[in-house]
Amino acid sequence: MTTPATMGPAPFDDEQKRYLEGFVSGVNAARIARGAGPLGAIGATKPAGPGVPTGPDAPHLIAQAKVEAAGRKLAAQEIAKRDEHPLDAYLRLKTDARAGKFPKPMDDFRWRFHGLFYVAPAQDSFMCRLKIPNGIVSHWQFRAVADLARRFGGGYTHVTTRANLQIREIPAAAGPDLIEGLYAAGLAPKGSGSDNIRNVTGSATAGIDPRELLDTRPHAIDWHQHVINSRTLMGLPRKFNVAFDGGGPIPVLEDTNDIAFQAVAVKDGFGVEPGIWYRLALGGITGHKDFARDTGVVVRPDEATAVADAIVRVYIDHGDRTDRKKARFKYVLDTFGFDKVLSLTEEKLGRPLLRVPTQAVAPRENHDRFGHVGVHPQAQPGLNWIGVVLPVGKLTCAQMDAIAAIAQELGDGDIRLTVWQNLLISGVADDKLDAALARIAAIGLSHEATSVRAGLVACTGNRGCKFASADTKGHALQIADWLDARVALDQPLNIHVTGCHHSCAQHYIGDIGLISTRVAIDPDGEDTVEGYHILVGGGFGSDAAIAREIYASVPATDCPAQIEALVRAYLVHRAGPPESFHAFTARHDVETLKRLAARASETLPTREAAE
Repeated sequence: MTTPATMGPAPFDDEQKRYLEGFVSGVNAARIARGAGPLGAIGATKPAGPGVPTGPDAPHLIAQAKVEAAGRKLAAQEIAKRDEHPLDAYLRLKTDARAGKFPKPMDDFRWRFHGLFYVAPAQDSFMCRLKIPNGIVSHWQFRAVADLARRFGGGYTHVTTRANLQIREIPAAAGPDLIEGLYAAGLAPKGSGSDNIRNVTGSATAGIDPRELLDTRPHAIDWHQHVINSRTLMGLPRKFNVAFDGGGPIPVLEDTNDIAFQAVAVKDGFGVEPGIWYRLALGGITGHKDFARDTGVVVRPDEATAVADAIVRVYIDHGDRTDRKKARFKYVLDTFGFDKVLSLTEEKLGRPLLRVPTQAVAPRENHDRFGHVGVHPQAQPGLNWIGVVLPVGKLTCAQMDAIAAIAQELGDGDIRLTVWQNLLISGVADDKLDAALARIAAIGLSHEATSVRAGLVACTGNRGCKFASADTKGHALQIADWLDARVALDQPLNIHVTGCHHSCAQHYIGDIGLISTRVAIDPDGEDTVEGYHILVGGGFGSDAAIAREIYASVPATDCPAQIEALVRAYLVHRAGPPESFHAFTARHDVETLKRLAARASETLPTREAAE
């Protein structure tokens, strides 16, 4: 493992030092007044010399002080982190749990540092989000999660779009028992929510894909271990995402992350050693309509952690701590520009980054949008991975137990979660395939998927998330049922259904994206129903594009037929050989697409007749 360089903060002038002396004195007075220890207590940061903070929290405290020295007001969450670092609040969390108490808003914010989210009013319970680096768990860990979800949760889990698991319907008193059970199983939920670095994603078929350039597992795990053991990397201005793509055909959606490491083959003759490197891309956040952009920098795979650490520390110093809507890393890039951010990164790193021109990098493998479902031969002769389809990511505990047994008895023991809300069972020998497929079918799941269901993604929705305004998972399944019964597609179609502006289902990158809204059904707008704005033309990878809105405020009950009209228009008017839906929508403006869909809808049966 390469140890990241930890550079100290820039020196302060006399005026800033005087401000910091007063700042630390004031913070300590407030802490002592409410019975907390001064800065410098266990796990916190203590002032050294003339009141300048040192220790793991120092970069955050200094950044906050500079904001206030400039006459600006910190966001409430920044004040909460300064008053009591969330990692120091675990004893209070347990005390509240013993009393059966759910947290108030700022403690809800703090508890998320430990993996617990209070999701009222959607559910009067906690949700626990795990951290599973590269999305890979052993069969015994998977079975342990199922056991914990059965004992302390609602008896099911959700696979997320970060190749992760969530447990829901957790009573207040059960939160600590669940957390500590996860640690006992080798799964650390620390930092899985709030202002932290989220679960690191990597190639789902890392180490087994015959077409990959690089096994992402050691680098994703190295980054994960570095993060959970670095207090300074907890409590950022906002959340932060990192992904590793090994160059194989299954999309990782790394270009939607703040940092994207993309495995590439660098050719000879461009000033760096030829071979496999990571290309560095920065600034992906599709909820804010931006993809990670190539920086021209290439990184040796074993130095990825050091480079990522330096970038995050630049973000710590310069991220916006006053406006939560502008606090993501993208806005540091927008303000400073890529060149300055890279220069600041080099200062933190203590050495220059290596750059190569675009022509130095060999073209990458095209994505296989069905690679995460079905049976596929591995790089290891005679072995296969099976992509199991999960209905919008939901698994019962009984299904989890069965999958763990299949992986243990018929596979290599690993279960691989994907960003497409499904899972792979790897290492299944040719002569055990039939038995594995039969056992998958026996628990109500399948390795086969239609063109719609293979790319169907939905967030939790208002059944379990307080931000969502519609039942996204339920509506996504209704859309899939409707389309599968009425149209025959020979090309993959990604439909992403998200419940709020946080865009957890990444509606902006779907061939068809839906974001929920309340739709008025009376002239006064007082009576509303669940509905969606519908978008078209999103993409990722070589087809990266932000979807455009085509229909606003469509009642959820009308969405299946409206989407059917779009799909029928595509099937009638696409170019040959069979043009993808993405390419079809890219060559038409929104008004043309609406006209084509309107014509197609004239031939559709009424809902009553269809049903």
